[in-house]
Formats: sequence, C-alpha cells, structure tokens
Amino acid sequence: MEITIESPHFKASSDLTAYVTEKVNKLTHINERLILCEVFLKLDKSSTDDNKICEIKVFGPQIDLFAGEQSSTFEDAVTETVHALEKQLRKQKTKNEKGREKLQVEDTAAEEAED
Repeated sequence: MEITIESPHFKASSDLTAYVTEKVNKLTHINERLILCEVFLKLDKSSTDDNKICEIKVFGPQIDLFAGEQSSTFEDAVTETVHALEKQLRKQKTKNEKGREKLQVEDTAAEEAED
C-alpha cells in the first residue's frame, strides 16, 4: 500500500512520519487489497490543547473510506483515526461476507430447484 503524508504549514518530523507509517500499515492486516492511503496532519487555530488534527483517506478496490480525529498530540490523533478506520474496514468485511453467504444460499437453492 502506498502512503502519502501531507502536513500543510509545518514540517512533520521523521519520527512522526515513521509513527504514522507504522500505524497505517496495520490496516493491511484487515484488508490486504488496500492501494492508497492519504494522511493529512493539520494544526487547528484554536486556543485549546486539542489542536492537532489527523485525517486519513483509504482507497482500494470498491473501498473509499475516511476518518478524522482531533487530539492534543499527533500520535494520539493518528491512533484514534486508525482505530476508526479499522472499525469501518471490519464492518465492511463482515458486510461483504454476509453478502457472499447469501449468494451461496441462493445459488444452492436455484440448483435444487432445477433438479
């Protein structure tokens, strides 16, 4: 999977990019067919401590997912965003498996009707 990391208005450190890459690569354990992952790290102009934003877009065959989180550190924001995407990927995976099971049941019912 190709990972692009964008951080407008500031330069992300090599430690942060390594952390992001490590966390985002874990998404391939759920779906190995993912093609591209775009990570956006932003600073919010609010006066609160929760001014670090991480947004991640994931693309694959018939997959187009997005998640974004805001936290006090980029590491926490990345972790929360990856967890949100893992949840979405698992939900989609179970949905696809249920659809396959339904198709198999319909196929066997059609074959029995022909006999």
